[in-house]
Amino acid sequence: MQTEKVITHIVDWLKDYAENAKCKGFVIGVSGGIDSAVTSTLCAKTGLELLCLEMPIHQGENQVTRADKHIDWLIENFPNVYRQSVNLTPVFDSLVDAFPKVDKEEERFMSLANTRARLRMTSLYYFAALKGYLVAGTGNKVEDFGIGFYTKYGDGGVDLSPIADLLKTEVYEIGQVLGVNQDIMEAAPTDGLWGDSRTDEDQIGASYPELEWAMQMDDTEKTTNDFTGREKEVFAIYKKYNKANKHKMIPIPICEIPTGLK
Repeated sequence: MQTEKVITHIVDWLKDYAENAKCKGFVIGVSGGIDSAVTSTLCAKTGLELLCLEMPIHQGENQVTRADKHIDWLIENFPNVYRQSVNLTPVFDSLVDAFPKVDKEEERFMSLANTRARLRMTSLYYFAALKGYLVAGTGNKVEDFGIGFYTKYGDGGVDLSPIADLLKTEVYEIGQVLGVNQDIMEAAPTDGLWGDSRTDEDQIGASYPELEWAMQMDDTEKTTNDFTGREKEVFAIYKKYNKANKHKMIPIPICEIPTGLK
């Protein structure tokens, strides 16, 4: 990958899009992970205003620390960047208390994890409307178009996606050239939705390089039976997520009314 040229291309694309949309800049949720670190830095390089939001919800201290350090680094290097912290933990807890109880708490774990992402999306759009900004998404190609590893109308609810055509390994390449803090570069990817230390690989059962391989194999119309051992296991994991999350990756179904019925 021609990393420097890719960086320039994305920065120019972001700036052109914002100017054509008559928006003053961007708002982004900074989580302490590589995707938000790279995306926020690319937005900062446009020279347009960038609001970095921290939105902890029972967040692990290490994630908060990495996010803080990254935003500090952005502010030191880009005069157009500023920060805002919004503690969503009390909001989340109040919402959980308002929901009816269930017999088994584990039954609603996934719903509550996705609720965290949707509260953050609501916060991002509050500030976007207030400031005249665009909400910048942080999803990469594998998450957005391979396994659908994001929350519908949560972190999937954005105005534009600067890195959605980049594989995770390519995002790391860009992060290295941009000078993203080493603690972020070395941290295991996590969606931060569970309030514990589980990583993306813990949840999915495969690493991002493995998933990138499976995505490439799927493009060649391979099937699970074409592989053995770990490759067969990884490809099956990829296909399972790709099928289950297809509803996130295609347009919303519309019930078209026959002309004769109108």
